[in-house]
Amino acid sequence: MKLIVSMVITCLALIAHPVMAKIKIGMAIDDLRLERWQKDRDYFVAKAEALGAKVYVQSANGNETTQISQIENMIARGVDVLVIIPYNGEVLGNVVREAKRDGIKVLSYDRLIKNADIDLYVSFDNEKVGEIQATALTQLRDSGNFFLMGGSPVDNNAHLFRKGQMNVIQPLVDAGKVKIVGDQWVDSWLAENALKIMENALTANDNQIDVVVASNDSTAGGAIQALQAQGLAGKVLISGQDADLAAVRRVVAGTQTMTVYKPISKLAETSAELAVALAKGEKVNTNAKLDNGSKQVPSFLLEPIAVDKSNLDATVIADGYHSKQAVYQE
Repeated sequence: MKLIVSMVITCLALIAHPVMAKIKIGMAIDDLRLERWQKDRDYFVAKAEALGAKVYVQSANGNETTQISQIENMIARGVDVLVIIPYNGEVLGNVVREAKRDGIKVLSYDRLIKNADIDLYVSFDNEKVGEIQATALTQLRDSGNFFLMGGSPVDNNAHLFRKGQMNVIQPLVDAGKVKIVGDQWVDSWLAENALKIMENALTANDNQIDVVVASNDSTAGGAIQALQAQGLAGKVLISGQDADLAAVRRVVAGTQTMTVYKPISKLAETSAELAVALAKGEKVNTNAKLDNGSKQVPSFLLEPIAVDKSNLDATVIADGYHSKQAVYQE
């Protein structure tokens, strides 16, 4: 009799406190061929799994059709939350609609998905990133021939970076101090594409370029290869972004003027916490709203940091983003 009573009590307890199914998060990444996104993935997965979630990661390798298919597969898998780093933020409206019909929350990670009913956007203040880049360059040289090297034309962030850059540069153009001698977008942010663009720009301008406003470290790296071939590396000022290891080594060597450090661990771990909260139906903290063409998207924006030789040790290395030995190749 006691055994029966015990079994009944146990069953009642299970009904009152059912075992929570593990939260499933689908992480759709633009392109894991880039060092930057490998770090985001690792930080995000570690934090989400520490919070009890299971993360399914797929990389589209810079292909929008592949990414849409991967997101559809994650929807079919029955994930609770989609965390999307879009290759093309303009083409995901239909697949986001599918997700929402199935009750799946959607978090747009680092890049804003346009014209879609997303639940949350987590990123850095990307217009400020562009302002930081241009300010760092113009503080060193506020006149001469400037070449603008943007990122992927289908990445909303690339346009925000450019807007921020021009907030600083346009007054110098208007004053007749700066001449913009070229303006190119780099497909998929790939260094090899940036290399070709820079080679053509140098040829077209008889090597008379003083400043290259490159929107990230990958494009800066490609441009610097072209500059090196002409003996101009270290003479032409050039910006970057992401504090990639190769880039901070170039900063140390003097061939890249600066980079923008965005503490990726903070972005990824904050996003993991918010994704889990969305899955649980909890209220999430935000500090901004951004218009994506469909709605004012609740957003959480983090602060980027300008990095050059003077503060490299106090930022990138002090945070453990790269080791001193790796940066200085000791």
